[in-house]
Amino acid sequence: MNLILIQSGEPDSEGRVRLGDARAEHILGVLHATPGKSLRVGLLNGPCGCALVEEICGRDVILRCDFEATVPSRPAVDLLLALPRPKVMKRLWAQLAALGVGRIILTNAEKVERFYFDSHVLEPDFYNAHLIEGLQQAGDTLLPDVQIVRQLKPFLEDDLDGLFPMHGTRLLADPSGKEGCGDIFQRSENRVFLAVGPEGGWTQYELELFAAHGFQMFNAGPRILRTDTAVVGLVMLLNQLAHTCACVKNGRGSRE
Repeated sequence: MNLILIQSGEPDSEGRVRLGDARAEHILGVLHATPGKSLRVGLLNGPCGCALVEEICGRDVILRCDFEATVPSRPAVDLLLALPRPKVMKRLWAQLAALGVGRIILTNAEKVERFYFDSHVLEPDFYNAHLIEGLQQAGDTLLPDVQIVRQLKPFLEDDLDGLFPMHGTRLLADPSGKEGCGDIFQRSENRVFLAVGPEGGWTQYELELFAAHGFQMFNAGPRILRTDTAVVGLVMLLNQLAHTCACVKNGRGSRE
C-alpha cells in the first residue's frame, strides 16, 4: 500500500480522519508509524496529499490530512474486455487499477459463457474494493468507471460514440492485424480505447462489427496468450506509449 486512500466523507472540517480498518492495520503493522510520522494519502477521485499521524488510540490511527489543489490526470487508456472467467476477472480488477485505465467495460461475446455475468465478482462492492487496492498500490486516486454490457452489438451501435467519440483511437488486438500497436499509436490523438477478446478470440462477425465502428486491428505478436496476460501486457504497453507520445509533444511545444 503506497498510498492511503481516504473516502470523500471521512475528513472532518479540519482535515482529520480516524481510521480503524485495514488502512490502520497497514499504517501500524507495516509502516510502523508513530505520532509525528508523515504519510502519503489521497482523496478517492480527488487530489493526493500528505497526512501527519497525530494520535494512535489502540488500533485506531488519527491523521491530519493536507491535500494538493490538483487532481491526477485520468489514464489515457480505456478498456473494452470480453468478460473472462470469474476467477480470472477477480485477479484482474486490482491489476487494471494499478496499471491505469480510465474506464472498464465488460462485455458479452459469442465465446463468453452467459453464466459469467451472474458472478459476485461483478458486484460493485466487490470490484470497488479490489480497484481501490490497485490504486493504493500504484499511488493513484482515480477510480476507473465500470460498465457491464450484456449485448455487444447494441452497445457498439448505440452507446459507443457517446462514451468514446471517434476523434479518439479505437484499437483491437487480433492476429489478423497487419501493424503493431506502436505504428498505429504514432498516428493517434487523444484517448485510446482498447478491445480485448475472450480466450477463444472474437468471431469473424464480431471482428467485422468492430471494424465497422472504427476499430483498427493490430497484431500483438505470434504467441497465443491468456486473457489476463494479454490485458496486462497491452494496457501497460499502451500507457507507456501514451506517456512517451505526451513527452514528445510537450517537448516539441516547448521548443516552438
